[in-house]
Amino acid sequence: MDWLNYHHLFYFWTVARAGSIARASAELSLAQPTISNQLKTLEGSLGVKLLERQGRRLVLTDAGRTILRYADDIFRAGRELQRAARGLPTGQRTRLMAGVVDVIPKRMAALLLQPAVDACPDLILVCREGPLPHLLAALAVHELDVVLADVPASEAVKVKAFNHRLGTCGTSFFAAARLSHLRKDFPRSLHGAPALLPAEGTAVRRALDAWLEEHSLAPRVAGEFDDSALMKVFGARGLGFFTAPRALEEEIRTQYGVGVIGRSEDVRQSFYAITVERRLRHPGVVALAEVARGALSESAAPSRP
Repeated sequence: MDWLNYHHLFYFWTVARAGSIARASAELSLAQPTISNQLKTLEGSLGVKLLERQGRRLVLTDAGRTILRYADDIFRAGRELQRAARGLPTGQRTRLMAGVVDVIPKRMAALLLQPAVDACPDLILVCREGPLPHLLAALAVHELDVVLADVPASEAVKVKAFNHRLGTCGTSFFAAARLSHLRKDFPRSLHGAPALLPAEGTAVRRALDAWLEEHSLAPRVAGEFDDSALMKVFGARGLGFFTAPRALEEEIRTQYGVGVIGRSEDVRQSFYAITVERRLRHPGVVALAEVARGALSESAAPSRP
């Protein structure tokens, strides 16, 4: 079995943090050629390039960024070990690196993540937002512990990942007071009414379009939004009706001062926790999955508008 040389890893870690071999040399009181040779030895033992030169600067490669994250954890654990050996508090805290697909409403993401915070009082929650392919790439190199998405990771994305279905919920339709008449004769009232819609190509937009077509409804598109929060702001100003997961109904009513004009259990929004593990292990991810599966019940009966 080949053992990792932690001295070499420490030199790499110092160079990466210092930003250059010269600064690392001064910090470690070692000659620059010595550090350079140790870095080459580490790269040779790992079989990957960790640093590359861009002009006069040394920058981390993709592999280097992955190794640096592990090195951070290793040397943080080393410091905690020293404190524990002296009988001092380690200050060790659980960290959850969560990716959130950018089409998920911010309030829905917060609702899904809150159980992780509740389950781990000292949790350090780090959230990254972006398109699903980018987040899956980060998950694959262990930069993330979990990705929250509205669709499962498909086989087309060359990442070994497991989809943990959290549940689904129906959709509520909202409008400002000036459009409250749309509540009457819902959903027929939506035909020709101004609509604020999610961006094309998203799962929720496809489900909404299919539902409208099924009911022979053709609202007048007044806006399309990547950002669901911005869509709600314009909805509150009366530009058109909009939709959101039914699980957020009370919050949206309160924050934006809008009313519910109708609901549909046929327009369902799904949510997934995607990990590289078949079985969930991180205590925060386990907690959010357990709570979400109870809260996002497919059989929940709709309440009255």
